[in-house]
Formats: sequence, structure tokens, C-alpha cells
Amino acid sequence: MERRQDIVLGTVFAALGIFAAVKAAAYTGASGTYPMVLGLVLSGFGLLVAGRAVVRGRAEPRPLTNHTGRVFITVAIGAVYLAIVPILGFYTASALVVLALPVALGFRQPVLLALATAVFIGIVWAVFSIVLEKPLPTEFWQTF
Repeated sequence: MERRQDIVLGTVFAALGIFAAVKAAAYTGASGTYPMVLGLVLSGFGLLVAGRAVVRGRAEPRPLTNHTGRVFITVAIGAVYLAIVPILGFYTASALVVLALPVALGFRQPVLLALATAVFIGIVWAVFSIVLEKPLPTEFWQTF
């Protein structure tokens, strides 16, 4: 069972990644580079999961998740995130989620959370503003 689950999941992610990469390749100019690379990375990881299952997968059944409550919390916070990005802006909403999700899942080290949030936002800013030269939309507090 585990082998079949991982083969199917890996194949689905590989196909989704290839689809995303092909769609992104059709974008004009450099705007498709980042999503195309992400699609290819997703596809590569999907192939790794499927390949590992073929080589070393077990035939024992396993539960879909060990912590169903945490899955629902993560999905709910993800839905809230999608709702607040247009209102607050990408950086503010992302910083809030990077802070809130670990706390909701039980992580209790505020210094590490603050550091991880600052590093994450810094990396995202650097990738979009410096590397891709595509700044993200204005934050809500910049409109005042």
C-alpha cells in the first residue's frame, strides 16, 4: 500500500510540475522563468518520491496522516492566507502566516519564529526584487 501511495503521489506531483513548467514557458519575457523553475523542481521531487517507492517502498498500509487535526489547521490557515493577501499585501500576509502557522501547530520558540520570518521575507524580497526584478504589489500600509 505504501509503495502504491507514494508512486501515485509522486507521479501526480511530477505531472503537475511538468504542466506548470510548460504553461510558464509560454509566458512572454522573463516572467515565466521563476514559475517554470518551480514547476521543474516540483516535478523532480515527484519523480524522486515515485522512484524511491519503486526501489524501496514497503507493501504495508499506512494512514494518510498521523495528525489529522494539524492538517485541518494548516488548510484553514492556508485559506485565511489566500483571503488576506489581496487585503494586506504579500509580505505582510506571508509574515503573519510564517509566524502563526508554527504557533498553531505547537512550536513555542518566539526568537526562532521571528528569525525564520525575517529570513523568509528577506529571501522572498531578494528573489523577486533583485534577482527577478519583479517587485510584488504594494503593501496595505504603503497606500496611506
